[in-house]
Amino acid sequence: MTRAVMVRNFVMVAAMTIVSVGLSGCDYWPPALQTQIEQLRTELQTVTAEKTQLQNQYASFAKVKEDLQAQVDDLSRANRDKSTMIASLQSSLTLAQERLAKAGKGPSPKAAAVKASTKAASMKVKQNTPTKQKAPAKKKPAAKSANAR
Repeated sequence: MTRAVMVRNFVMVAAMTIVSVGLSGCDYWPPALQTQIEQLRTELQTVTAEKTQLQNQYASFAKVKEDLQAQVDDLSRANRDKSTMIASLQSSLTLAQERLAKAGKGPSPKAAAVKASTKAASMKVKQNTPTKQKAPAKKKPAAKSANAR
């Protein structure tokens, strides 16, 4: 029985030693492994810095996207407003042309539209012409041809 007690004590001591070494870890790190760990740490720091930079860029791009989307929405709204305004002006123009045609005071609506547009164009030309008359520009003499000698 003493032999069985000794074996049991030896197994117990071996188990305790394995558990204590396993819990405490190994304090010796070979130099090659230490340099590899340092390289990995520096790579981790570099990647973390790049990740932060990319996140900041993403945030700024998201803000620009939101600003541009707001501008698109505003312009779309303005476009719809202008389209409804154009439609209402066109309908009021056709009503006015119909009234004019019914009254018999003028030519057909198409001719009235052409006449009105030419009248507006002539008014623009009159507004753009200066009030003072300039003297006619002197013409330059014709250039001599290279073949005439």
